[in-house]
Amino acid sequence: MKYLFLAIFIISSSIHLYASFKSNSKLRAQTKGIILLALLGWYCCSVSDPLPIVIAAILTSWLGDVLLIPKGVKWFSAGGISFLISHICFVAAYAYHVDFSVVPLWLIIAAAVAYIAVTVLVFRGLRPYLPKKLFYPMAAYLLANSAMNCFALYQLVSLPCLATAVTFIGAVLFFISDSTLFYVRFKKDGRLKTHFIVMLTYILAEFLIVEGFVLLAI
Repeated sequence: MKYLFLAIFIISSSIHLYASFKSNSKLRAQTKGIILLALLGWYCCSVSDPLPIVIAAILTSWLGDVLLIPKGVKWFSAGGISFLISHICFVAAYAYHVDFSVVPLWLIIAAAVAYIAVTVLVFRGLRPYLPKKLFYPMAAYLLANSAMNCFALYQLVSLPCLATAVTFIGAVLFFISDSTLFYVRFKKDGRLKTHFIVMLTYILAEFLIVEGFVLLAI
């Protein structure tokens, strides 16, 4: 059964990426809600004891996907809130494996400074294009994504193995996806015209993060 879910995930992702490349909004909307539900099925069938916090993270990401389909600031904000909850759930899932006694203080500070710096750079470029009421909420959201990335790094340092390395790569791709999405969505005169890169990095991010938890359970 798990391979059926994996097949659905791969097929729906491939169709969605094609639709994103071609800017086919109808086909994108039709396939977007399938991707993470299939990934959830893959996770639940791949481990003997699925973690509720990981299930919650996947479901809130799925809800964020669905809420971002309609256009409009309210839908965009609702989707952002759902993804914010997803990041919090992932942080909680990573934190279970984090031992701060083995994570150097310099690394904690360096990771925080690095992600804050990149966030500042992202929003410096976006400032002329964003509605004022969205600027600070979106910046706070990307900082939450940054925290998720930092905890994925702390998990890797605390428990170095293939599973935590895969998860950290997924977290970084999630950050890239969100940063790219903001430019695609709001900087209409920019080089990024379609959602292809956004969704490619996002789909890989979600799969790698979830696959990390699968590998940890083996």
